Amino acid sequence: MNMVMFMFLLSLALSTLLTILNLWLAQTNPDGEKLSPYECGFDPLGTARLPFSIRFFLVAILFLLFDLEIALLLPLPWATQLSYPIMTMLWTSIILSLLSLGLVYEWIQGGLEWAE
Repeated sequence: MNMVMFMFLLSLALSTLLTILNLWLAQTNPDGEKLSPYECGFDPLGTARLPFSIRFFLVAILFLLFDLEIALLLPLPWATQLSYPIMTMLWTSIILSLLSLGLVYEWIQGGLEWAE
């Protein structure tokens, strides 16, 4: 049995064991308070469907964009060991400059301002 198959079976067995232990040992004794949507004891005063500001979504999308950028650039130190490290650095510079230009554009347009 090779190492990949061993690790796959070990992780499958461990996750199955932990799931079964969780289902077996979990204490489930729900009461009326726990089953209610508001556990704090207060009745809801208004609707839960209030509209969000679009600025929250803009900040979330910008966070995801730059988080993905970091995830894509994480293997860059190992990519310099390739046969053409200049091309790797060129593509990295292009990606970073495009993202930086987009951020500057949003900043200039006022998309990152909270006060209106």
